[in-house]
Amino acid sequence: MKSLFNGSVLCAVLGVAAVAGAQEAAAPAAEPVKAPSADAIRDTWNYFYKGQGQGPVLVEAKLCTEVAKDGPNKYECIAEVGPEGVKAGTNVMLWQSYLVPQGDSIDDITVQVKQGATVRETKDVKVKGEGWRARQWTGVRLPKAGAWTVTVMRGDQVLKEVPVKVL
Repeated sequence: MKSLFNGSVLCAVLGVAAVAGAQEAAAPAAEPVKAPSADAIRDTWNYFYKGQGQGPVLVEAKLCTEVAKDGPNKYECIAEVGPEGVKAGTNVMLWQSYLVPQGDSIDDITVQVKQGATVRETKDVKVKGEGWRARQWTGVRLPKAGAWTVTVMRGDQVLKEVPVKVL
């Protein structure tokens, strides 16, 4: 009986693997991704599963004009603001990706928008440790031409500054 069960499981696994392989073959070829070291993976697992109370890790933040709402790039920034900048009044979002320890809820992150040294806007950001990656995009206003900075902060600590030229 045990060998019959093992044989059935093996057939099911091979069948699913064959279908998954066919789907991958039909998908467009993706760029190769560098595998992280075993130590980096272990550190990430330990932080996600045992790092409660230590706060989020901001992995990435970038200014975008579009975030995908569906498809294979769902919730990803698909139109990043380039070094040439944006026109005044363009709808812009600060797209953020965090690693938050499992079960934690972080509500003391802010996004601050400055024109030169003058703070023009501050918005609260909340993220939860519900999965490997917590993504958030915060709409910001850049109504006037000049040099702007969008800053992600946790309390008084600057996590990331993103400069942007507004034309």
